[in-house]
Amino acid sequence: MSTPDVSFDLVIRNGRVVSQGQILEADLGVHSGVIAAIGANLPAGSREIDAAGRWVLPGGIDSHCHVEQRSGMGMMCADDFYSATVSAAFGGTTTILPFAAQHRGMSVPEVLEDYHSLARDKAIIDYGFHLILANPDEKTLTDDLPAAIRSGIRSLKVYMTYDLMKLDDCQLLDVFALAREEGALVMVHAENNDVIKWLSRRLLERGHKAPKFHGFAHDPLAETEAAYRAISLGRLVDVPILLVHVAGGETVEVIRQAQLLGANVLAESCPQYLFLTAADLDRDGLEGAMFCCSPPPRDAQSQEAIWQGLLDGTLATYSSDHAPYTFDTAGKLPKGDQTTFKEMANGVPGIELRLPLLFSEGFLKGRMDIHQFCDLSAGNHARLYGLAPSKGALIVGADADIAIWNPEREVDVTASMLHDRTGYTPYEGKRLKGWPEIVISRGRVVIADGSLHVERGSGRFIARGLPDVPRRETPTAGPGSRPHGKVLKALVGLEKVAQ
Repeated sequence: MSTPDVSFDLVIRNGRVVSQGQILEADLGVHSGVIAAIGANLPAGSREIDAAGRWVLPGGIDSHCHVEQRSGMGMMCADDFYSATVSAAFGGTTTILPFAAQHRGMSVPEVLEDYHSLARDKAIIDYGFHLILANPDEKTLTDDLPAAIRSGIRSLKVYMTYDLMKLDDCQLLDVFALAREEGALVMVHAENNDVIKWLSRRLLERGHKAPKFHGFAHDPLAETEAAYRAISLGRLVDVPILLVHVAGGETVEVIRQAQLLGANVLAESCPQYLFLTAADLDRDGLEGAMFCCSPPPRDAQSQEAIWQGLLDGTLATYSSDHAPYTFDTAGKLPKGDQTTFKEMANGVPGIELRLPLLFSEGFLKGRMDIHQFCDLSAGNHARLYGLAPSKGALIVGADADIAIWNPEREVDVTASMLHDRTGYTPYEGKRLKGWPEIVISRGRVVIADGSLHVERGSGRFIARGLPDVPRRETPTAGPGSRPHGKVLKALVGLEKVAQ
């Protein structure tokens, strides 16, 4: 490979560089924050890093995390944009996409202004926003949401559950149609709210208050039914959707079959569905509350189905769904030891351990190859959320977002070693092999020698481009074909009905 006529600010030497489907024993040169060259025997740089015996991989992208966000129940996350981005960086992640959360009665412009002000002075790595949409009134749909999308907020999140957040099917169709017209990707939290309410009420009436009953209330069928309904609504409007934090094996199969039929449905899963089970909610006292999230972890069969879905492409991304709440009355246990499963804050921390867990248990244990690891941790996120080609891959011209992994380093996980503010980890005591020892963001060495080397506020907001979503073709003719497609396109503003 020819060497450009530039000086290098940084050269990473002797590593195993993963680039464009290849493993290269090569040097990587950085100039002005971008990758300037990948090749053998590059000229000297102002700073040099010897990566012999290490993997040189794209910095991770976490496209689903909750930072400095108040939940629908009124609980504030434990992490602000400083602690969350520091924790992410220590785990090999160089870009995060958290949520700017609209609650009922809030306007989109005020929500975005608030989150921009929170992030710009604190974040140490690059970030963008998804917009949580809870108030899709006429002004939001006509003016505010199109303006937000055009400003680089190219993804929206909607809920099918939580009384104060959920949209009904008609509202979902309004949002889907707008997303189709404006070029945004809609993320869907798919659980049937009425199923959960019905089961919760009966459990509480019978005195079942312990954390384990959170899993009973969020029956797997609540996820499966809502996922099928969301897919059907997306097919009606012919818009891609992405189902977030898929937990159950039956839901994975619904998604797989829908994709085979041509539905433009994408999906993600998270560490808690690979490494935790419903048994974790059934620990002594209220300890099980530490593992309560929605949907909750399932059984070993569902764990295996999630692994298989990630490996065969049914599930396109692997995100943390980092939702950090302290284990006290300010977080998980608002009523102390009298807190019922229905009152516990939903969510688990995981922004720092997301990639070490997958590297250790996925790549090094032979479940996936290094290219699958890179796609699930960075590349697919970049493409689907409009960050490519600047993010998500080690290619010339891309931002120098790099994680250098030591595959031999073994780590016993403890809460005290992590950098978030939750105070506990659901993976306490787990031994992992492989760790990101040096992390680089836009050519800046962020993490090295176990220390942070950049200042708060040095991360940048990323205005994202159009999502690169692969289109699937619905089989033509035969049972299940849609004869009124032209009329439906006209109804969502895509085409005029023939007179």
